[in-house]
Amino acid sequence: MTIIPSNAVCPRCFSKDLYRFGKDNEGFQKYQCKHCRRQFVLDKPPRNSRNKKRRKYPDCPICGKVTFLHHDYTYYSNFRCGDKKCNHSFRVPKLINVEPPSSELNPQSFSFKGMRHSLHIVLCALNYYFCGNSTTRKVSQILYMVHQIKVSHVTISKWIKRFAPVFKKIATDRLLGIKLCDSDEWHFDETYIKISGKDYYLWLAIDSETRLVLDFHLSPNRDSSAAHTLLSSCKRKFGQPQSAVISDRYYAYQQPASLFFPEARHIRVEDFNDLINNNVIEAFNGQFKAWYKPKRGFNSFESANRLIATYIFFYNFVRPHLSLNGLTPAQVGGAKYSEKERFFWLLVA
Repeated sequence: MTIIPSNAVCPRCFSKDLYRFGKDNEGFQKYQCKHCRRQFVLDKPPRNSRNKKRRKYPDCPICGKVTFLHHDYTYYSNFRCGDKKCNHSFRVPKLINVEPPSSELNPQSFSFKGMRHSLHIVLCALNYYFCGNSTTRKVSQILYMVHQIKVSHVTISKWIKRFAPVFKKIATDRLLGIKLCDSDEWHFDETYIKISGKDYYLWLAIDSETRLVLDFHLSPNRDSSAAHTLLSSCKRKFGQPQSAVISDRYYAYQQPASLFFPEARHIRVEDFNDLINNNVIEAFNGQFKAWYKPKRGFNSFESANRLIATYIFFYNFVRPHLSLNGLTPAQVGGAKYSEKERFFWLLVA
């Protein structure tokens, strides 16, 4: 026996004596009145709401018409309005996890077991390596000339790589208590280095007020995925700046800047002489290149990543800056540690 809903009433004669009369093109149940032969659909939603539910892609934010997928990327999709007069293009981010940056070194156990030389000699070698922009061979010569200690350049290289996770852990603990979201501007840029004869890109982020290197990411590609990784890490660790995010005109920064820093203005500088420029991070790149060039590249990705992490630790926590009244960027940012800790790279505190 066919069951007719109790609320089914003919809209013409208001009779409840009805037939079930199949379905329409959109799949809604049709009814027919036995008296006036009127056919109708019960509680059919309006046409506008039906079209919105059936659309595969989001509506155009300008005119509300149908859009089509123009380009599909890893972290966002680019849609374009189907109306040629409007022709509006917009991006919609995807809710997927962004890969962590290369600065997230794998945790490793550390001990002084097997080290023949004292901690003082090890720290002196590290200071010569990063402060004097020297190679491991030159550091070996300096240790022999100044301290009368013979150390192989291979041993010095192992010291630097061995201490990198320790310095990373110290930097992470010290930066937990500081607040950089009060800063006006954050700067982003990338530079290239050589690893085993191939070009790799070092993505960097610096706070304009404290000159603190927020994070870095070493990647074989110069694309939007690497930019998403760097900006996502800065957002997770420090929040977002009050005023602006500054970068060059490279397109890869557009989408992650709007996605992770929606309340900050994204400024894309064109020239060094602009009123708002990216000279802060360009100055750091110059200092980094002065340290990097005598080494003539790196042998492996892991080695390059550890050395860069240790250099940034030295830049943030150990070396004082004249532009910061003799303080380190970490001290200006609010990290508290004594001069004794700074002189001994925070290992004898």
